[in-house]
Amino acid sequence: MTEPLSIAVCGCGPAGLAAACFLHDAGHQVRLLERFAEPRPIGAGLMLQPAGLAALGRIGALDAALAYGQRIDGLYARSEPSGRVVFDLSYAAVDPALHGLAIHRAAIFEVLWQAAASRRIPVETGVEIAALAADAEGRPVPVAAAAAGRRLPAVDLVVDATGSGSALRPLAHAPVQPKPYAYGAVWATVPAAGLRPDRLEQRFRAAREMLGLLPVGRMPGDDVPRAILFWSLKVAEHPALLSAGIAAWRRRVLDLWPEIEPVIAGITDTAQLTLARYAQATLRRPFGDRIAFIGDAAHSTSPQLGAGVTMAMLDGAALADALAAEPDIPRALAAYGERRRRHIRFYQRMSALLTPAFQSDSRWIGALRDRTFHPSTRLPWLRRRMVETFAGLALGPFAKTHPATLAGMPSTASGTASEELRILR
Repeated sequence: MTEPLSIAVCGCGPAGLAAACFLHDAGHQVRLLERFAEPRPIGAGLMLQPAGLAALGRIGALDAALAYGQRIDGLYARSEPSGRVVFDLSYAAVDPALHGLAIHRAAIFEVLWQAAASRRIPVETGVEIAALAADAEGRPVPVAAAAAGRRLPAVDLVVDATGSGSALRPLAHAPVQPKPYAYGAVWATVPAAGLRPDRLEQRFRAAREMLGLLPVGRMPGDDVPRAILFWSLKVAEHPALLSAGIAAWRRRVLDLWPEIEPVIAGITDTAQLTLARYAQATLRRPFGDRIAFIGDAAHSTSPQLGAGVTMAMLDGAALADALAAEPDIPRALAAYGERRRRHIRFYQRMSALLTPAFQSDSRWIGALRDRTFHPSTRLPWLRRRMVETFAGLALGPFAKTHPATLAGMPSTASGTASEELRILR
């Protein structure tokens, strides 16, 4: 469409901030609406996959993210007490130029907040959008949950980036009810001293216990390299963890991974362990009447494949491109859903399929995982395919694409990841 739209983006997380930048750069009049009195990051560290880095490059935020985060070249995981290797995967199996970026949520928030601020995108805080009304012309009117249902000015389009707890999801065509996972995790920010900085490392005991360490670089105002520790547990067992106390938790952690005792030395209270819950929900059509859903509001799942924030940023890019390519809002929203459908569906299904292998009560699935995952990577094609999936580049069991293509940027003539990433630099 040729005329700029007025767009309200609900939520100042990575999905909302990135989408606001994409939409602003496409010429639209964007306003951010945030439920907190002061926008702030929520959650632990995260992995940006190559397409997420391409999306950051598209809005000019890649260098700032690289300055904060930690380059990740691979994944290593071992099962205990056998010591059997489960994963030993490197992005270089696909292309030496490929890598991920682990970054603390405080850092990616700062990067994207500054990107939005540099564009002078207005932000209204303390506004939690609970519903949409309509004006006389049928345009959506955001309605705040507090202040007696205060109505905000009408806009042409609303973008819901409020996450898995979205109050607006019932407005989607064919809405779904999220299905909570029994397992979640507790996490904490720890020093990265003594850890190998270039890989995500995990330890397993069957499928009931999982401990991971992800180096995430530095946080704003803090030059000490940090890592995120995450410990898998059933959400229903969290009260028991708190009751047992930190000493009991430390014994369980060190029994699984004794070498990290210096890393957890500063965790002296269970209050330092934050609980994360996960749920599976995939909107078949991530839009409604003049509303688009992006990120976890459209497709939440477990974090097994580490693709959540990358997917969210790609949603914003695809929405901006669909609005530019189509003559009206309904067609643009349908085109947005179609642009993202194949990629999202594959990763939602793969995450749901893999989660029981790492977080479940099954006695046999962990043993099957230990005996099959790493040996299968001796087959070059299968090893490459595993890395393509881990890197967020798969479109199906046998199909793949490239980072720049996913981010809506022109591909090189040869379409190699190396050349596309060089363009981003």
